[in-house]
Amino acid sequence: MNLLILVVDDEPDVELLFRQQFRRDLRAGRFTMEFAQSAAAALRCISAAGDASLILILSDINMPGMSGLELLPKAKAARPEVPVIMITAYGDAETKRKALESGADALFTKPIDFISLRTEIDTRVERAA
Repeated sequence: MNLLILVVDDEPDVELLFRQQFRRDLRAGRFTMEFAQSAAAALRCISAAGDASLILILSDINMPGMSGLELLPKAKAARPEVPVIMITAYGDAETKRKALESGADALFTKPIDFISLRTEIDTRVERAA
């Protein structure tokens, strides 16, 4: 089974960072990662995922054009079974409340705690196996 994690962030260095953090998992084929640099590109990836088992969406909140909070209900409408974790540099209580009320499963603040994120990913991989 091809397990897919979609990472949405307008910062180009995010892809390199995630590929470094999860290089062993990616090399071993535990899951694959796709990267979208906008919410619109993320929606295209979600639609195109097809047979791949999309197990998690990680999305930045602050992006030009459509924000992560605007993407969230659209992603949930397209794939209601897929958990969405929001990522933000601004982890204030109001942002967290908005994200969780809009359907996010969790909120991570930057810099990302990759140990906690790995636990979240491992949980999703085990459930999908």
